[in-house]
Amino acid sequence: MINIQQIHHVAYRCNDAKETVEWYQDKLNMDFLVAIAEDQVPSTKEPDPYMHLFLDAGQGNILAFFEIPNSPPMGRDPNTPEWVQHIAFQVADEKAMLEAKAELQAKGVDVIGPTEHGIIGSIYFFDPNGHRLELTYVKGTAEQMKQLKEVAPAMIEEWAVTKKAPKHAAWLHEEEFTP
Repeated sequence: MINIQQIHHVAYRCNDAKETVEWYQDKLNMDFLVAIAEDQVPSTKEPDPYMHLFLDAGQGNILAFFEIPNSPPMGRDPNTPEWVQHIAFQVADEKAMLEAKAELQAKGVDVIGPTEHGIIGSIYFFDPNGHRLELTYVKGTAEQMKQLKEVAPAMIEEWAVTKKAPKHAAWLHEEEFTP
């Protein structure tokens, strides 16, 4: 039986490995852990030089990037809105999120938010590769999280049939979000 312990790393493509490392070190205070470079892809044996870098995203979480200079320039899926694909990092609380927003803005980063999601609050911004990032803090109660888990199966079933937003958790974005 498969027993996932945690995500070891999530890997994305970057335009420039050095610029990416420096941006994450400067803007998000991440530690640069490891760099691996090869002329051949280990899994497929394809001749394709790459730089693979790993950054400490806290609590054993690792954010990784590949620079692959022999491939066409990276782009986004034009059919997917920018806000959909993103990496969310958790901070301690609202104060930490607002302090991070001020720090990012002082470092020249454009920040959207804060945005209220009922059980979490978030801010959003982009890295130099065009990847959308989110800093979020959890404020939902155990009861709210329990209710969301309970309605999740019914919501996915309704969505599968109607492709319209089920209202089981509409309280998340209402002024008073206590279910």
